[in-house]
Amino acid sequence: MAKSVKDLQDSEFAATVASGTVLVDFWAPWCGPCRMQGPILEEVAAAIGDKAVIAKVNVDSSQETASKYGVQSIPTLIIFTNGKPVKQFVGVQQKDTLIAALEQFSGATA
Repeated sequence: MAKSVKDLQDSEFAATVASGTVLVDFWAPWCGPCRMQGPILEEVAAAIGDKAVIAKVNVDSSQETASKYGVQSIPTLIIFTNGKPVKQFVGVQQKDTLIAALEQFSGATA
């Protein structure tokens, strides 16, 4: 079964990124480039399977988390490994770029 992108709120963010490898997309519904990133993330989630969790944080409804990680422009994508941010992208990223980055960090835990 293909994995899907998980929507995160401030309240569940820390628990979700605490272990393993997690790619988080900071986005907003009104952001055009963010809407372009969405389908790409679905493809990444399907391709990466259980190696990593793919999640989205709406910066309008989860401002605390976005602020904590200094998100100023969206989309911003951050890869977390065991709760620590290890790589950050700003702007729309292609599937291959994201999968390569996830495999770089999830290889140690997979």
